[in-house]
Amino acid sequence: MDVAEHQHFAWLARSFGRTDYLPLAPEDLAALSTAGEYVDKYPGTHLFKEGSDATAAYVVQRGQVELYRTRAGGRRVVARVGEGATIGDIAMFQGQPYISSARAIGHVTAFRLDRSRLLPVLMEHPRIAMRWLVASLAQLEATQRRVLRLMHRTVREQVAEMLLEESDSYGEVHLSQSSLATLLGASRQSVNEALSELRRAGVAETGYRVMRVTDRDALAALAGREVV
Repeated sequence: MDVAEHQHFAWLARSFGRTDYLPLAPEDLAALSTAGEYVDKYPGTHLFKEGSDATAAYVVQRGQVELYRTRAGGRRVVARVGEGATIGDIAMFQGQPYISSARAIGHVTAFRLDRSRLLPVLMEHPRIAMRWLVASLAQLEATQRRVLRLMHRTVREQVAEMLLEESDSYGEVHLSQSSLATLLGASRQSVNEALSELRRAGVAETGYRVMRVTDRDALAALAGREVV
């Protein structure tokens, strides 16, 4: 096995659930590799589009992907995912169309797993199937925890929490205010008011399609949690 292949197998093993849980054997990883191939996407191009047949799932190796849905009012971002995230698998397993579009933010490299090749591998390699289940449950739990953290909070606290979660290493949040409102299930007006309060408190700055966290500790206090 050469260095590149070893790195590829190590990355695949890490991407599907806890690495200390049911370790994947070399033959499992080799079989999983036959179910797909790497794809490169340039900024603004799509991995898949809403409503199209879900024939594949994708594991993001590098870069960020924006998931959005199109409605009468325009495009609404529902999530942003990065390295290690698996997307499109629920629709793929259900044999249903994708419920959202996945667009590359910057350059993205992902491993595309074709349904027709993946399903036989999962049936023949139970460790892969179990690890995939564990990874999916972990993502579901993370979503539930996020919902629980946001429940029974004011809009300002919810906005503060979302800014903390979505900010990058530079403190920038690349979401429009309308997308932020959609993600929180709040009105645009209430989100704008909350952002104005945070801006006056000196913990965030706002602009066109970008927001920036200027005081993470203070913003965490306003969100009702500690920075970890």
